[in-house]
Amino acid sequence: MFCGSGGVGKTTIAAATALGAATHLGGRVLVLTVDPAKRLADALGLRGGLGNVERRVSPEILAAAGIEVRGELWAAMLDTKQSWDALVLRHSPDEATAYRILENPLYRNITARFVQSHDYIAMERLHELHSAGRYDLIVVDTPPTRNAIDFLDAPQRMAEFFGGRLLRWLTVPYRIGGRRGARLVNLASRPFYQVADRILGSQFLEDIAEFFVNFQTMYDGFVERAHAVERLLRDRRTTFAVVSTLESAPLQEAEFFLAALAERDLPIGALVLNKTLSTALVEPAGEEAARRFIDDGRAIAEALAHTGEPALAEVARTERLLATLAESYRNFSVVAKREAELRSELAGAPDLVLTVPQTDADVHDLRGLAAIADALFLGTAR
Repeated sequence: MFCGSGGVGKTTIAAATALGAATHLGGRVLVLTVDPAKRLADALGLRGGLGNVERRVSPEILAAAGIEVRGELWAAMLDTKQSWDALVLRHSPDEATAYRILENPLYRNITARFVQSHDYIAMERLHELHSAGRYDLIVVDTPPTRNAIDFLDAPQRMAEFFGGRLLRWLTVPYRIGGRRGARLVNLASRPFYQVADRILGSQFLEDIAEFFVNFQTMYDGFVERAHAVERLLRDRRTTFAVVSTLESAPLQEAEFFLAALAERDLPIGALVLNKTLSTALVEPAGEEAARRFIDDGRAIAEALAHTGEPALAEVARTERLLATLAESYRNFSVVAKREAELRSELAGAPDLVLTVPQTDADVHDLRGLAAIADALFLGTAR
């Protein structure tokens, strides 16, 4: 699972890792994004986008990009509504209960807007894909960091919500006698129901109570699967990779997440530092060359003018160019030194720290992903 704050290239790193695994390791590899961004489909050359159903990246598309894979590369993006519908149909005690849930007017709002809905169903989908056994490796691109913490805790929180005191209060009349029971409770002048009835209206109370009464028929399944997902996350075959850039704010987020993983005793596989500058920018030889370009720029320009190259014939222009290059190098060198300092100060870093170099442009296609995959798997870039 790849985790990290927004804007660090997490989706790209996840896709490149899946491509690299299919290329260098073989087997059937799936990359699943639970971030609603649609960049993944574009980068993989999948016209029409991605959805709940996994799509294979065809060998022809890969070959056209000059990529030969030993295995198969598949991709999917979580569709919250479709996943919830499938969950209800699969785990309701009977078909009638399932359709009462699906047709309840509150169902769409609850599943679309409830704070834990997207995170919980993402874990359901991951568990479903893992249990099906169709893939040798599943690479998960999680939501941005603090949301990803919710992603990890969502199964247990959903189970607690549907077994919580508030819902027991709302649904107890219907569990003891349907709408007649609700009236009896209100006639008994219970303050909670009297206030709720005045504020929300009896019809709304009936709708919400009916929905949760039906939904709670799946409660045992929620608890069971929450435990199953927790076991999956702690399984020795599962690992977490934190993605960051060498900037203060993303690194703080990375430290936060590394600490959260350690606190939960979840396996940390790697820290990926994305968009890094070359370490050559901090080497003494580079600084010496920049100094000479400035101090001895005139002499160097005159020497170049005698090479016979027309573009270097104008000494003053070449001297200005050398000075500009030297200043640009020094500016990048300052940033590279700061990156090195931040990396050395990073707390809780795992044993494996991978770096991906800064690219000239945003990665938007398979060739770009392949270059990042090579940097991750081979320590090189194409």
